Amino acid sequence: MASYSSRVRTDIARWLQAGLIEASTADALTRDVEANERKSLSFGSILAMMAALLFGAAVLIFVAANWEAIPRLARVAALFAIILAGYVGGAVLKTRDHAAIGEALWIIATAAFGGSIALIGQMYHLSGDETSALITWGAGTALAAVALRSNPLTVAAVGIADAWLFLRGFDYFGRAEFPHLFVVMASVLFAISFWTRSQAARHLIILSVIFYLVLLFTEYETLQVAVPLIVVSTLLFAAAIFAAGSVDRILQLGGRLPLHALIGFLTGLAMIQFELAGESNNGGFGIASAVALAGIVAAIVQGGRESRGLRWVAYAGFAFELAIIYVVMLQSMLDTAGFFLAAAVLLGLLALVILRVEKRMRASSVEGAAA
Repeated sequence: MASYSSRVRTDIARWLQAGLIEASTADALTRDVEANERKSLSFGSILAMMAALLFGAAVLIFVAANWEAIPRLARVAALFAIILAGYVGGAVLKTRDHAAIGEALWIIATAAFGGSIALIGQMYHLSGDETSALITWGAGTALAAVALRSNPLTVAAVGIADAWLFLRGFDYFGRAEFPHLFVVMASVLFAISFWTRSQAARHLIILSVIFYLVLLFTEYETLQVAVPLIVVSTLLFAAAIFAAGSVDRILQLGGRLPLHALIGFLTGLAMIQFELAGESNNGGFGIASAVALAGIVAAIVQGGRESRGLRWVAYAGFAFELAIIYVVMLQSMLDTAGFFLAAAVLLGLLALVILRVEKRMRASSVEGAAA
């Protein structure tokens, strides 16, 4: 964000010198850049978070390595002291305008809480499995995020929920049923993210729900998952484009809902394509591929000008479509040499399309600024 702010300030000075904007407009733009820069996550904050995670890991490893040598009461007291010091110390530093260090201490306390669950459970031979411990850890982290109104702790709670979903979804610890509980967890965390003003958590939750639907599709191998995902994603994309202001005021995603909707749309169509790829008659696969390509073009035309991230997701989706169409429909018609020739041609076409789209986007931006 700092480099972006510097570039914008340079552009503002150049626009002012060229007479494109007035001095009052330049001052207003500069103040807006400075206001948003103060709210951004600085490089120092990122380093503080990384240091906090490393420190928390070091403390837990030290305690675990000397577990048997430490008296039982001292073990529990030490763990709770780390948690209490992290949360209270972080709150004190936050009130004294040391937000980055305060949030880092909260991360240390959260890591200590997770380690305490495992170590105390082992010490007292408490019943339960690893996934139950993750749920307890995530619930405690979410409560701390609500109490402290912490953005990073909300993201951490979402990360723990994602870890639980991943481990349960891929049978890492063994499971008796599909982890449908994640829907409830995601809903609660999404609501919490508004209270803690964590836009990053909302983005992560939406992507996590898409991942949950992929797991649901692989579990039951049914198109009843893919079709609703495509329909809902299409409706969300349309709402985000044609009612952008109202939608963003409600969801507060920073205008990135079209990007998420495109990811959901392409994911749903990929499910259908994988389901139909093995059929002898590729008519259904061809229709799904055509819909995907048409959706990519529509997404670029409607939302590509405003979002570079959306354009790159569209480009990646286009490349994926070219690859899967070749594998399913053209593989039997080409030998190895033909494959490399076809790949070269397809990649060349992809590069040409991207260059032309980017050129048109830049031209449209210049025309809009001139108008």
